[in-house]
Amino acid sequence: MNALGRLLDGASRVAALAGGLILAAIAAIATASIFMRWLFSRPLFGDVEMVQIGCTIAVALFLPWCQSRGGHIIVDFFTARAAPATRRRLDAIGAALLAAVFLMLAWRVAVGVADMKANGETSMLLAFPTWITYLLLVPALALSGANGLYMAWSHWRQARAREDGTE
Repeated sequence: MNALGRLLDGASRVAALAGGLILAAIAAIATASIFMRWLFSRPLFGDVEMVQIGCTIAVALFLPWCQSRGGHIIVDFFTARAAPATRRRLDAIGAALLAAVFLMLAWRVAVGVADMKANGETSMLLAFPTWITYLLLVPALALSGANGLYMAWSHWRQARAREDGTE
């Protein structure tokens, strides 16, 4: 792994850890709400909104780590018997396509953030500005796209090395 790969891996690791911390906070909020409902017959105000917002952000933060580890679903039924170089090329194409999807999502979410902010959209109970949630998705989606591009390049390079016998 070169310096770029290490940088992307480190950023993906930090994102995943942040996602884990957010999930821990969500668990604490849900637990507190359950206890408040049990003790006082009143849940924590806005608990469902907080859980929704937190889960949205956490899932996005896990995507770069999953991409960097090749953790997305791969259907290899037709390619199981293909030559390793062929499989690497197909993996490169798949990673490039996934990168394109992640980068397009990052772009469109960023455009949506601007619209939400301009329109003053907020959550129903807490009146939390929804654009902030979506803004936090953009770096995670962009990092997932960058990881996809790096993985595509890496798979393609490995396929060439296997063909050249330099692997």
